Amino acid sequence: MASYLLARLLSLTDATATTPEAATATTPRILVLISGSGTNLQALIDAELPGKIIHVLSNRKNAFGLERAQKAGIPTSYHNLVPYKSQYPTIEEARLAYDADLAQLILAQKPDLVVCAGWMHILTTNTLEPLQAQGIDIINLHPALPGQFDGKDAIARAWQAFQNGEITETGVMIHHVIAAVDRGEPILIKKIQLREGESVEELEQRVHEVEHVAIVEGTRMVLEDRLRK
Repeated sequence: MASYLLARLLSLTDATATTPEAATATTPRILVLISGSGTNLQALIDAELPGKIIHVLSNRKNAFGLERAQKAGIPTSYHNLVPYKSQYPTIEEARLAYDADLAQLILAQKPDLVVCAGWMHILTTNTLEPLQAQGIDIINLHPALPGQFDGKDAIARAWQAFQNGEITETGVMIHHVIAAVDRGEPILIKKIQLREGESVEELEQRVHEVEHVAIVEGTRMVLEDRLRK
């Protein structure tokens, strides 16, 4: 596995080599983690941000977001958990090794900010601590309000809770990433009122529209804060 990672790092370094002058440029460098279609990535690509998307990494080989990045001229890479499952006796050990290598792949790109935009893999401290040690901000988009519906299927769970009379609103948040899933400090919160008679598919569409705005605003807030420091 070590030789595999070394080869990956060398290929990524060759593809994105920068001079010392470029590495110390004032424009913040953004790396985006994706797993799917990349609609939130597209929102970031289309936005005018005080930073540059320098790399997109997916844990799914066929994620359409990779095509979106390539069309925009953004380098991409693929890092999947499956090979690790055959190398380690337990899934926990495989995940920890995967996350440690993920951290090195990210660090090789020298980002200032990592944005999880539809990234469907829980990051452990094996990824988070090496990035935080280098002063890299890590943020995530989650389609729920703080403290509600952590983890997957948040939109469907919010819809069902509304049907049960338990809540009247849901939302979208951008938050700092910590080891506890979707529990990091919120950066931006957008509330969404739930509607009688609305299907879960209709709610999903409304939430996604808010996501595309929130991820740009939240990313911009973090970048502007970095530039002020």
